[in-house]
Amino acid sequence: MFAGFVAAEDTNTRFRQLLAAGQTGLSIAYDMPTLYGYDTDDPEAEGEFGTCGVAVSSLADMELLLSGLPLDRISTSMTINSPAAPIWAMYIVAAEKAGVPRDRLEGTTQNDILKEFVAQKEYLFPPAPSMRLVTDTIEFGTRELPRWNTVSISGYHIREAGSTAIQELAFTIADGMAYVEAALARGLRVDDFAPRLSFFFNSHSDFFEEIAKFRASRRIWHRLMSERYGAENERSTWMRFHTQTAGVSLTPQQPLNNLTRVALQALAAVLGGTQSLHTDSYDEALAVPTAEAALLALRQQQIIAEETGVDATVDPLGGSWFVEALTDETEAAVLRYLDEIDRRGGMVAAITEGYPQREIADAAYRYQREFDTGERRVVGINAYADDADRAPIPVLEVPPGSLERHLGRLEGTRRARDASAVESALRGLRDAASRPESSETNLMPHFIRCAAAYVTLGEQCRVLREVFGEYREPIAV
Repeated sequence: MFAGFVAAEDTNTRFRQLLAAGQTGLSIAYDMPTLYGYDTDDPEAEGEFGTCGVAVSSLADMELLLSGLPLDRISTSMTINSPAAPIWAMYIVAAEKAGVPRDRLEGTTQNDILKEFVAQKEYLFPPAPSMRLVTDTIEFGTRELPRWNTVSISGYHIREAGSTAIQELAFTIADGMAYVEAALARGLRVDDFAPRLSFFFNSHSDFFEEIAKFRASRRIWHRLMSERYGAENERSTWMRFHTQTAGVSLTPQQPLNNLTRVALQALAAVLGGTQSLHTDSYDEALAVPTAEAALLALRQQQIIAEETGVDATVDPLGGSWFVEALTDETEAAVLRYLDEIDRRGGMVAAITEGYPQREIADAAYRYQREFDTGERRVVGINAYADDADRAPIPVLEVPPGSLERHLGRLEGTRRARDASAVESALRGLRDAASRPESSETNLMPHFIRCAAAYVTLGEQCRVLREVFGEYREPIAV
């Protein structure tokens, strides 16, 4: 898989190249203004274009991004959280305008707002309306997009923030429990939506610890869904997860060493039973990946899949005394965390009081102390470092004219659209958002109407900010 590039037209070109190289799924990472619900020409967005992904300000960008791609034959994963619902609506409308009905679309929206409060901090609205948006997407997807994973419950960012493997798994599963309970409170049956829940984990450098984490995840989720939530459909109990290698483990020093790190982390994910995989590019500690680096990352997956034989059996390390014992220890430690979160009133309550945030901060501090003292060794940094001059690694730069083309398209979109349709769509969104949460006030139809009218992301999120308010994290004490 490969994350988004810089501008919509450039990303579309890269996607076509990777599909031709044998890729079967696409992953779109959005740039920082998009992640925070701003249009690219907003003063808050200045200087951020192209820093970490593709900019999407309106349906016009999404149409260009997806132009000519076989949307009925690929799975698209989108790294988007607070504004996931309006961005997903743009994807749906763009696909339907290209002739692909929504019930044939396959993919995943990350859409995991709780881990934003815990770790990544790209939140917009307070927890309650944020959970409403996630529940709206689960309900809408259950009814109208049966092949879409509407939320990817993500431990990846929790681990990148400095958590341990056990904390990553415990807090991710607790987030998943909160989403299940919110959907049940909305009136959905567990077996109607649970089969489309998916998870997203980090694969770090402690090889056997990661394998044990993945194995324990399936045991715990199966028990929770069967015993706590009464799932009867076997698929509701499956822990279906995507894995990405550890971005935080990549080093700008001796960056070619990252190829080895990524390969071993990817192998651990495969041995642990991952269903899909993203391999980081070796140059990601320096910039958005170059085309060469992205292709090498794809080749690492293909070599593992085609040449090693590790996919020839399910759970190839099952029965190993060491792996089984480590899996048992991991499961027991995670369950202790889940019991503590239950004692605090569930994950939303625990987040509100800052419990998981404090646990992660303490773990990150311990890790840094171990690194600083040399107890934890990182090759090329505090072990086997050298000052030898090396050929510079080529890094990706924003292509000249990309920002100007994007801004020109945004200005042209605003001029060409039907102003009365824009006003009507935003009025409908504001009215529905202002009323109490229910199936009747599900906001997804309003986001789709806004997308079709070429209402920009920033305009939609401005309405939501006015209705819901903006979240400011309390100062930790």
